[in-house]
Amino acid sequence: MENRILLTKIDKRDRAILFRDRLARAMASVEMTQSALARATEVNRSTIAQLLDPETARLPNAQLCADAAGALGVSTDWLLGLTDRPERPGDAIAAAVQMTEATRTPADDQLLDWYREAAGYKIRHVPASLPDMLKTEAFLAWEYAGFIGKTEDQAISAAQRLESILRSRVSDHEIAMPAHQVQALADGTGYFAGLPRDVRREQLARIVEMTDELYPTLRVFLYDSRRLYSAPMALFGPLVGTLYVGKFYLAFRESTRLRSLTDHFDWLVREAEVDARDVSAHVAAILTQMD
Repeated sequence: MENRILLTKIDKRDRAILFRDRLARAMASVEMTQSALARATEVNRSTIAQLLDPETARLPNAQLCADAAGALGVSTDWLLGLTDRPERPGDAIAAAVQMTEATRTPADDQLLDWYREAAGYKIRHVPASLPDMLKTEAFLAWEYAGFIGKTEDQAISAAQRLESILRSRVSDHEIAMPAHQVQALADGTGYFAGLPRDVRREQLARIVEMTDELYPTLRVFLYDSRRLYSAPMALFGPLVGTLYVGKFYLAFRESTRLRSLTDHFDWLVREAEVDARDVSAHVAAILTQMD
């Protein structure tokens, strides 16, 4: 979402016509009458009527323009034709970057809402541990045992909904994750310390099965975390980009920020040491080593 300043010089009469049209549009949007706007701006109703009169081309003074913009929830720059976005600067920033509380489980309502919103678009993801939609029930039960705020059943049910989204093939999914996560899962080290061996084997087998069955709708890339780094993030098509920072998401909708996140994900894919075509075989080889 860009708040682009329009630098083209506009004739005074044309600007007055543009102001009239935008003022009328803003009033209709919030269902505000001429009388109500007159009261809000502390001017006579006839003054508002003159600004809206199609037979005249009149611009208000700076005070009235600012007061009208404030009453209607738009920017003065937009009313005057200086920008093509109606949001006030503070509102535009708030819309472009949002902080959304999250417990970072697959049961997050906000997370599921973003998946539904992006139906039909490519979804790209760097998981915090393993991709939620590839987790087994046994793994989820271990991961969320004693988890505050969410039960194991909630996490399992939500992961199943994410898997259903994946299997519907409505959206392509790309996942980039550190290669060492797969090896750590096999070894039961790091994040996976304490995870029973049979659960680790089952989880690896599931990754093999799903990356083979669902390719190319699902493409998983493994990168070398000694050379590359990424925070947990997701891109829901061209609509929303998110970074997970612990207790909340930073969600971006502004096009420049989305482009930066997309470029970052492209870099992870481009530099991946295991391509999506080879991931199933790669993980199968690691699983064989456990025997």
